[in-house]
Amino acid sequence: MNWRIDLLTSPDEIDEVVAIERASFTNPWTRDMHLAELENHGVSFCYVARAPDGRMAGFCSFWRVLDELHINNLAVAPEFRRAGVATALLERVLREGSKLGVRRTSLEVRRSNEIARSLYAQFGFTVAGVRRAYYTQPVEDAIVLWRTTPPDG
Repeated sequence: MNWRIDLLTSPDEIDEVVAIERASFTNPWTRDMHLAELENHGVSFCYVARAPDGRMAGFCSFWRVLDELHINNLAVAPEFRRAGVATALLERVLREGSKLGVRRTSLEVRRSNEIARSLYAQFGFTVAGVRRAYYTQPVEDAIVLWRTTPPDG
């Protein structure tokens, strides 16, 4: 499917992001947290993927600090999972990060989330460490992943 991926700029779309977040995570960010991120220009970014009919299929939010990018959340609506949305979002986010001068990218992922870990491995992320009991509901370790951006982006 051909996903349209755009930078989220309007608070009017936050409710769609929050709905996907709630369907994806046991301890989701709140609406206010997402709104605060939207107002943190130049540091916080959120890209959304839309299906051809305009429905929001997923989102990826990240921070850019100097030459590093930290992916906070990557989530796909249940009805669009396993259809290439996460891949398309990650490709776009990494490309945009490279344009911003990012040299390294990090994220945390639940130890048990094999599907996400496999996706990140395809993009060159490697294990850098473990954050013990990082996640709640249920309590679980986070695997810390890093990726160095190739010189050609």
